[in-house]
Amino acid sequence: MIAPGLPRGFGPRVHRVLSQGTLTVPYPDQRREQIGRSDVELQQRCIDGMLTGRRYRLELTAEQQVCAERFAAVCRAVWNTGLEQRRDYRRRDGWIDYHRQAGELASAKVDHTWLKAAPGHCLQQTLMDLDKACREHGTWKVRFRSARRWVPSFRFPEGGKMVVERLNKRWGRVKLPKLGWVRFRMSRAVGGKVRNATVSRDGGRWMVSFIVEDGLVTPQQHSAPDSAVGVDRGVKVAVACSDGVMVDRVSATAGETKRYRRLQQQLARQKKGSANRSKTLSRMRSIRARERDRRTDFCEQTAHRLTTANSLVAVENLKITNMTRSARGTAVVPGVNVRQKAGLNRAILAKGWRRLQLALAGQARYTGTRIVVVPAAFTSQMCSACGVVDPESRKSQALFRCAHCGHTLNADVNAARNILAAGRAVTACGDLSASRSMKQESKADIPRGTTAPTAA
Repeated sequence: MIAPGLPRGFGPRVHRVLSQGTLTVPYPDQRREQIGRSDVELQQRCIDGMLTGRRYRLELTAEQQVCAERFAAVCRAVWNTGLEQRRDYRRRDGWIDYHRQAGELASAKVDHTWLKAAPGHCLQQTLMDLDKACREHGTWKVRFRSARRWVPSFRFPEGGKMVVERLNKRWGRVKLPKLGWVRFRMSRAVGGKVRNATVSRDGGRWMVSFIVEDGLVTPQQHSAPDSAVGVDRGVKVAVACSDGVMVDRVSATAGETKRYRRLQQQLARQKKGSANRSKTLSRMRSIRARERDRRTDFCEQTAHRLTTANSLVAVENLKITNMTRSARGTAVVPGVNVRQKAGLNRAILAKGWRRLQLALAGQARYTGTRIVVVPAAFTSQMCSACGVVDPESRKSQALFRCAHCGHTLNADVNAARNILAAGRAVTACGDLSASRSMKQESKADIPRGTTAPTAA
């Protein structure tokens, strides 16, 4: 049995660039997104190497699709086998690293010829990713890759050997190992030196993501150095700004939601492994893919507008994973309001809170904007005019009327102004506490974060 190992990052060369880079956009106490996602998200990391991402839709031939599926299947088998081997070592209080697993993988190709179906460096990248996952999260927390749930993907690390050509205004092509020339929809120029490429399946489509070194540098100063905005992310309205601007977009139309629900019902009646079930799953994936595209487009455009116009953008430090955790509970202690909480979780995820924060970090590298993450406590209960915290001031989801001074404002805009005030306090004092820093004077001589005084 082979023992696949895992790479340390996005390839040895890119890993060296990342390890030597410095953060240009501060994200205190923020862990980066978990690995295993497409490399296009690298463009949303705040790295002083100016590595960016380009993502295009591939037009694979029938033969190339079969090869891509085979490559992904072999990479998945290498991941699962390597993870099982690591767990066996941990059971015996041992440890095995990437270099040893990579050596065993090379020798395993002699007995297991099916490993030769995929390019060798793609398998090495899989082992490197496994190694990084086990080091960061622990061997027992890393999951096996299911054939039904895992998104097929594989990465080519040697960007210098890839040839990218533009065929005409709409189409380009790239030469990939063992796939040959592959056409893709060239919606924009690559715009730099390709460092690596990741091929992945998104619904019924195959995509290629290039990591590109574009040669740009982060400006030393924003074009509007005195501008700032606070951003409150919500469920009813996706983005509410401190200047009163509110931006929202629906990811799925009513017709798509109804059609997806009907497909779910149809899927429940179909036999597993049947051709009709595969067709239904394909239709469901295409609907979800359109939703993701709209959500990504909205987040990128909103982030571009915010960072272009402001030198400081303040956002809340939201623990989205915890906020969207299921309320089902256990058999011994069942949860309450499970269906209501599930609906709230779907609404939060549909707005793309995390993707907006990543998009802000990526866009800020090109404008010199500083992204400040502030504590989320009391931002929706605090009056932006007098600074008094009172839960009774939040009259409804959309209305905020201060019980202390009578100040009335949209609740989301009021929260955005509190976020902006906290962000400015961070830049002035470097204070990330939940309350306003005592180094600065507060409004109306009432310290930020205090509760409303009781009547005598």
